[in-house]
Amino acid sequence: MLDFFNATLILPDGLMPQAAFSVRNGRFTNIGYPRKASVEAVSLMGKYVAPGFIDLHVHGGDGADFMDLTPEAFKTVCRCHARHGTTTLTPTSTVATRSQYKRFLQLCGELSAPNADTGGARLAGGHLYGPYFHPAAKGCHPAADFLTPDPKQDDELLAFAGKGLKTLTVAPETPGTERLVKAAKEKGLLVTAGHTYATFEQLEAAVGWGVRHIDHLFCAMSDRARLRVEQPFPMRAGVMEGTLYHDQLTTEVIADGVHLSAGLLKLAYKLKGPDKLALVSDAMRAVDRPDGEYWFGPADFGELVRRKGNGGLTLDGQGLASGVMGMDHCVRTMKQATGAGLPEVVRMASLTPARILGIDRDTGSLEVGKRADFVVLTEDLQVDRVYVGGVKVN
Repeated sequence: MLDFFNATLILPDGLMPQAAFSVRNGRFTNIGYPRKASVEAVSLMGKYVAPGFIDLHVHGGDGADFMDLTPEAFKTVCRCHARHGTTTLTPTSTVATRSQYKRFLQLCGELSAPNADTGGARLAGGHLYGPYFHPAAKGCHPAADFLTPDPKQDDELLAFAGKGLKTLTVAPETPGTERLVKAAKEKGLLVTAGHTYATFEQLEAAVGWGVRHIDHLFCAMSDRARLRVEQPFPMRAGVMEGTLYHDQLTTEVIADGVHLSAGLLKLAYKLKGPDKLALVSDAMRAVDRPDGEYWFGPADFGELVRRKGNGGLTLDGQGLASGVMGMDHCVRTMKQATGAGLPEVVRMASLTPARILGIDRDTGSLEVGKRADFVVLTEDLQVDRVYVGGVKVN
């Protein structure tokens, strides 16, 4: 039982200053209702209270990677991102072997169970990311064991739907993907397109199959300049243009200030808007660690990359290699880059990703009855403290 007052609540459509709220049995009650504070009530001194951030795309943090495939690695990453205001995340795999994928999904199932305690951010289920990439668009992922969609091996992985598997990424141009997408949709999965050099027409077909989200806009995807076709004229559109065109598609940006310029963040915000654009960290194990070399993915199978300042780079310094900053940094960066209002920026880090994942009835905003996952922020949007289910975790 917790009572708070003198808070500035960040609601989806505005700010509510001098507000009070209560937490009972891990859920919000009495939000915004003026009432006399109890003697045990905590004054938040006018600080902002935001819904806990929800990160759709996380690989690691604080020296651990989900592909280390141990419960302690999972918990280390969850504790790390809770320090940055994230209260729910989807563990995201790297390119790996089938046995590693299965172990990853098994751990996602175990640690996303209702009674599981990560000590930090809760898990919304795993993001199977890597089996079905277009190899030429792999980015910094290991160049091994890409799977061509095949009913038998697909069904072995799809069997984890609802038992650790939440999201599946595909490259629409790969033969056999239509059957895979439709099978995944039947099992209730969120199907996304990413690490793909599909044409506009191939993406449009995938939307018809059930693809509804695009991974990290502008990164590892085709566009007019990247498409390589036998006939160069007329110029053709790719995934980037298709994402901006199709209203059915939500997408995400890595707003770390390294992956994308302020201009690209502005463009994404203007064309997709705060209800169809989510912020993600795409973070790897170098979050909260000093500059240096780190394994992206498992040490025995991954790729060695480098943290330099606020970004992750390939060892030759010529390519991007995942993120190294938390969601709080992304919120600050997006606000500065776009000039968007605080409710809209926070919505892209909370309610919008909750809706994309289909968990918005339970989380993503400060509403009576929802889980008491929230972050207290200072005037300059630094994390002051974080609560998951009404329990202080940072």
